[in-house]
Amino acid sequence: MDNWIIQMIENLGYFGIAILMFLDNVFPPIPSEVIMPSAGYTASRGQLQIVGVIIAGSLGSILAAAVLYAIGRKIPHAALFKWVDRYGKYLFIKSKDLEKALDWFEHYGHRIVFFGRMIPAVRSLISIPAGMSHMPFGKFMLYSSAGTLIWTTFLACVGFYFGENQELMFTIMHRVGYIILAITLLLGGWWLYRKFYKK
Repeated sequence: MDNWIIQMIENLGYFGIAILMFLDNVFPPIPSEVIMPSAGYTASRGQLQIVGVIIAGSLGSILAAAVLYAIGRKIPHAALFKWVDRYGKYLFIKSKDLEKALDWFEHYGHRIVFFGRMIPAVRSLISIPAGMSHMPFGKFMLYSSAGTLIWTTFLACVGFYFGENQELMFTIMHRVGYIILAITLLLGGWWLYRKFYKK
């Protein structure tokens, strides 16, 4: 674990955890896989409470998700379709594909948001398409908060219980990340199979 992160958490406490998690989502200089275990490890030494660590990390992450959702919401669909009409051919994307994707996200986006908040790299980006698809804000916040709370709790507890053994700690985090990704892909494949099988 980076010592300067631990020092920042020790100096700023819960506020520092919230700031780091906010930055991780908006402009990720440090991944949450480092921030939250470091915070959990600090709590294991008695300097913070593990519940407070989880709450602070979740709040920072959820606030960032709301900001990114608002950015996605402000992107005009007309401008987006115009961009796809002009440059989409280089990415093999057509306006019809974009329309289907937005419609699909609008109907099933809550599942994507929930699991996406627990998948590395996807976690920070998932809020923008949710806003672009005009997913109801309350619904977005509900599923985003649920996924975020599960993920931050897991990371904080890994740091709390395994912080002294960093090799074991990072092994656990990486394996769980892959398991969550595999579950998401399996659910997506099952949904596609059912949809096309019915047709």
